Amino acid sequence: MKRKPAVENESAVVPKEILDRAVAAAETDKVKRIARCEVCGDPCAPISNEALCWVCRRLKISAWKDSDMQMGAQE
Repeated sequence: MKRKPAVENESAVVPKEILDRAVAAAETDKVKRIARCEVCGDPCAPISNEALCWVCRRLKISAWKDSDMQMGAQE
């Protein structure tokens, strides 16, 4: 069976401009802006307030602990 040729329907249910805006809005929802780590560029950890990924965040916390131990030993 042959298909009928596609014809633009002037009396469309949804106007073309509204349909175009809806499609554009749906595309921006798909591409969520994921914050990137300032150090390595990986996606940020969801609980990070400093814009660090979970690896860099752990390294920072670990470095703080090490520096606190050294400060205590020097005193």
